[in-house]
Order: sequence, then C-alpha cells, then structure tokens
Amino acid sequence: MAGGLKRRIGPLLLTAYGLGVMVGAGIYVLVGTVAASAGIWAPVAFLSAGVIAGLSALSYAEFATRVPEAAGAASYIEEGLGLRWLGLVCGLAVALSGMVSAAAVLRGGVGYLVGIVPLPEMAAILVLGALLTFVAILGVLESLSLAALLTVVEVAGLLIAGWAGFSAEPAADWQSPSPPVWTGLAAATALAFFAFIGFEDMANMTEEVKTPARTVPLGIIAALVLTTLLYAFVTTAAVRAVPAEELAASRQPLALVWAKGSGLSPVWLSAIAVAAALNGVLAQIVMAARVLFGLGRRHPSLAVFHRAHARFGTPVLASLLAGAGTVTGALLLPVDRLADLTSTLLLAVFALVNLALILIKRRAPESDFRLPSWVPAAGLVTALAALAASLWLPQ
Repeated sequence: MAGGLKRRIGPLLLTAYGLGVMVGAGIYVLVGTVAASAGIWAPVAFLSAGVIAGLSALSYAEFATRVPEAAGAASYIEEGLGLRWLGLVCGLAVALSGMVSAAAVLRGGVGYLVGIVPLPEMAAILVLGALLTFVAILGVLESLSLAALLTVVEVAGLLIAGWAGFSAEPAADWQSPSPPVWTGLAAATALAFFAFIGFEDMANMTEEVKTPARTVPLGIIAALVLTTLLYAFVTTAAVRAVPAEELAASRQPLALVWAKGSGLSPVWLSAIAVAAALNGVLAQIVMAARVLFGLGRRHPSLAVFHRAHARFGTPVLASLLAGAGTVTGALLLPVDRLADLTSTLLLAVFALVNLALILIKRRAPESDFRLPSWVPAAGLVTALAALAASLWLPQ
C-alpha cells in the first residue's frame, strides 16, 4: 500500500477539475437558496463572492508554488505562521469541509434524480456515494477524466438553461425590481462563496500535477474566471425568468427556469444536474483524501493516511473515510445547512492562509509565481468580512 502520488495531471485537466466542482456546487444546487436571501440581486451576490474568492485563490496559487504539497492550507499555515497545531486544525477543517461540501452537492443532486426516477432518496445517496468513492480510489487520472467529461455536459446544460431564461417572459420583480436589502445581500454573498471553493481542491492536487509551478496558478485563475462568467450569465437568466420566491422554494431551480423559458419538459436538464452533482461529489472526495494524505506526512498521529496504493497511486484509506463522511453528511443534514457550515469553515481557513502569505512574503520575497503584497492583504480583509457576514447576518 505504501507509495507516493503520481504526477499525471496537466493544465486542461486541472482547469476542468476546478471548473466542474465550482459550477456543480454553485448553480445547480445553490441558486434557489441564494435567491431566497438576495432576491433579484442574486447575481450580484455570486459576482461579489467571486471577487472575494479570487483574492484568496491567487494567494493559494502563490503558496502552491512555494509549498507544493497535498496538504494545501495546512502546510501553508504551518510554513507561514510556524504553528503546527493550527495547521493540523485547519487541515482537518478543510478535509471536513470537503466531505460536507460533497454531502451538500450529493443531497442536492439526488433531489434532481428522484424528480426523474422514483427512487428512495436514502438508497440513492448510499449507492451513488459508494460508486463515486470507488472511482476516487481507482486512480486520479480516471477520476479527473470522468470529472472533465461531466464538466462538459454540465456547462452545456447551463448555457442552454441560460438561453431559456433569457427567452422567457420577464418576471414581475425583474421588470420592477425592489432595492436590495443589504443584510440579505451580504448573507447571500457569504453563502454563494460556497460555490467557489474549487480552488482549494485544485491546490490540494499539487503533488499530482505536472510542472506545478506553472500549471497550478494557470489552472486556478482560468477556472475561477470561467466560473464567474457562467454564474453571472445563468443566475441573471434565472432571476429574470422566475420570481425569486419560486426559485427559493424549488429543489430543482434550473429545471424550473427551463420550463418557464421553453415550455418543454425539464427532465433532460434534471439529468444534467445529476451529472453535475456527481462531478462535484467526486471532486470533493478526491480533495479531502489528498488533504488527509498530506497531513499524514506532517503529523505522526495521522501517518496511517499517508499511504498510496502501489498500483492505483491513490490514498485508499483516506478516500474511504472521505466517502463515508460524505454519505453520512448527506443523510443527516439539509443542503442549506451543509453549505453554511462549509462556507464558515473555509472562510476562516482562507483568512489564515492570506495572513500566512503576508508573513512568508516578508521573510522570503522570491517565488516562481509572485503576487503584489496588497493581494493577500485584500484577501485577508475580504475573507474576514465575509466570515463575519456568515456568522452574524440572518440567512
């Protein structure tokens, strides 16, 4: 079982991996929940969240070239702040957030699935969770190739749904919009941040990326820009076509947008939403397993997870734990609570990563990929502001 991870990932596959997990989490599952808080201004919430995420994503990109390890944020915080215990706590929080995120997306995807096929929800969660865990164990190239294929399918579905939304008769609140409720918009922005957590996943794949100093920053930036453009397009189409209250009440919000705009059955779009959810779940299981693998290198108490299968080149035990945590979360908690918890955990970690980069840049300015000092400073401020919103403003 002992062995190292294999470098098999190039820039296109890494970008597709990040794009898939970001798009799958943010649009197909969360658009209705964000609309419940922000109303017609939901696109602004997603765009604001993209800006906040972009600053922290750039900090991750620089750190990935400085500390190219699978542990990601845990190793960044240890190196920047010199606090091993804090790195361990943050690493475990990131691994937990990956499982929680995967659980939220799995539960949302099953919501679309049972709308197409009359299946017991609990059984669908168990079977799909087990199958995706098996794929994650089979190999990183196999996992990310499947993820890339699903990403193409889900982006096509988003473009078609957006077209339908812009073809529909405009909703009443779109034609006569109310002024934004700023507390609701701020809370929605904090929740929408959940949609952009894919860059954290990408940074944790560093040990399996070819030429990581070039590929990881390029992949993170490309995936974030493409995702933000898709969010702006699709969320605007959704609130234009469907009143925010209807979006908020629907478990299949984009299927509702399609039905409004085309007058046709939304079954095919629900099927694409299931594919998107599977993509997001697979990506998060893979990420959480890599974090546990990296923590096992740095912390003897977790050394059992720092083992890769000799043939598959994947951390089997860590993948099994990530899969089990995902299924458990999907069975026990609702989507909006899962998303809230993930956002809160990661915003705290992102603030610490930005602080760690500020400190390490002062000690060692040179890096293969180097940002201006204001970037991590702005990332720290915006992450703290979003964290405050997620904790104290009503959702």
